[in-house]
Amino acid sequence: MNNHCILQCQQLTMRYNQGGLDVEVLKGVDLSIGVGERVAIMGASGSGKSTLLHLLGGLEKPSGGEVVLDGVNLNAVGAGPLAKLRNKSLGFIYQSHHLLGEFTVLENVAMPLLIGGRSVKEASIRAIELLKRVGLGHRIEHKPGELSGGERQRAAVARALINKPGVVLADEPTGNLDSKTADQVYQLMLELNQELNVSFLVVTHDHELAARMGKVLHMEDGVIVG
Repeated sequence: MNNHCILQCQQLTMRYNQGGLDVEVLKGVDLSIGVGERVAIMGASGSGKSTLLHLLGGLEKPSGGEVVLDGVNLNAVGAGPLAKLRNKSLGFIYQSHHLLGEFTVLENVAMPLLIGGRSVKEASIRAIELLKRVGLGHRIEHKPGELSGGERQRAAVARALINKPGVVLADEPTGNLDSKTADQVYQLMLELNQELNVSFLVVTHDHELAARMGKVLHMEDGVIVG
């Protein structure tokens, strides 16, 4: 396995001012994700896991420290280049699938490629290929409301991978699923990790999912404790 880092952060801190109180959510986090690596982060609610994922994904600017994605320091780029970098190098999967109800499954999955400037034809071909890969080839013209929870989450996995990102950030990706469906989503993530060499960083409370990752880290009170 190539040990080149696709995503890393150094001394990452995050503070919020809430009602006059200064709340320190992250207290100097160091983390590196290698190409093709699978990492789970576990910890109690409020330990800073989701905040860390937001910062690593460039969704918020940290109070201190830096995030480097694919060799680019996110603090050093403007909003336009950051959006392009995120679209090219990152995939996101959430506990709630975030599919858009008015679009078909095919349109939802193709959307990141269309946003990135690809043609409708090219985006559709790639989306159909991935939807078949995740077992949804027969569902491409359906709307998300016509799918089961597991099907919606598999569509979300396909959408996260459409741009062939270096790393997928997943926040409780099986949190709303029953154990059988969660198992199918785990298997899918493992297979895609091995086939495409995409890295996965997964925040989860699910011990089974964490056990299938290559490395498990624990967060407590804003720091990674191992």
